Amino acid sequence: MARKDILAVLITMVPCFLLFGSTSAQLSVDYYSKTCPNVEDIVRKEMIQILSVAPSLAAPFLRMHFHDCFVRGCDGSVLLDSTKSNVAEKDAPPNQSLRGFGAIERVKAKLEAACPNTVSCADVLALMARDAVWLSKGPTWQVWLGRRDGRLSLAGETNELPPHQANLTQLIQIYAAKGLDLKDLVVLSGAHTIGTAHCSTISSRLYNFTGQNNLNDVDPFMDKNYIAKLRSKCSPTDQKTLIEMDPGSYKTFDNSYFKYVAKRRSAFHSDWALLTDSFTRAYVLKHADGFESEFFQDFAESMIKMGNVGVLTGNQGEIRKKCYIVN
Repeated sequence: MARKDILAVLITMVPCFLLFGSTSAQLSVDYYSKTCPNVEDIVRKEMIQILSVAPSLAAPFLRMHFHDCFVRGCDGSVLLDSTKSNVAEKDAPPNQSLRGFGAIERVKAKLEAACPNTVSCADVLALMARDAVWLSKGPTWQVWLGRRDGRLSLAGETNELPPHQANLTQLIQIYAAKGLDLKDLVVLSGAHTIGTAHCSTISSRLYNFTGQNNLNDVDPFMDKNYIAKLRSKCSPTDQKTLIEMDPGSYKTFDNSYFKYVAKRRSAFHSDWALLTDSFTRAYVLKHADGFESEFFQDFAESMIKMGNVGVLTGNQGEIRKKCYIVN
């Protein structure tokens, strides 16, 4: 058996004690065993087809699950459209760059055809995020299922998302509010090993870090050579250009993200902030030198933990027929 296959088997054995709280304890890995036994096969088949055509969607699916869980818990609220009387999460500034909503509706439609009114959009998103990582050559894990969909989505609540310019104190507080600890913080930051970011999200680090608005006003904690490289791609007013979060392997889920953080060549200030605490710094430096299988195991455990934040179960919420609108 190949190393990757052995790793996958080990990761699917993550123990159930990682679940916490009375509502999340109602989730189970075989929740749909009788009502929709092929749910994971259906999602996996669609994900293979989707990412074969648009591999750049892997990171957005993972990011969307993250953004869903940090606002109102993992209830699919990030998928809801705005209405005339309400601006939804997806239209708030932190979420306006999210992509892949159409693909989620595609997968949901397949499940509705096979198992009507059964599988929640929140569960669909959790499964798609897991498969996005696996199909990017990362780890896999058992997704605990049984989430219900929320009926409310408020743009104003996206202030609960970790901002990319946050310092470590702010990040610790945001994660702790969701029941996630310091290890979860550094491990889940490793998701930045795949995907891209707009120049606009890092321009202040390159051109106007303290508000002096001159070419010397740069983030002093970013490697000078990396600043020069990014400036060659990003102008101060660039709103469209994308940069690779993990240059050279941004489509592959691996541990090279930590190598860039260790060299102070990470895109976000929140990534550099991991070097300001002894525990998170030690984790970054260790995995910058290897130990990929350990990172994969840790990532799987933290994803399971995050996926159980604030879930709705039982008679709470609903099972949406379409993910962008309440029933």
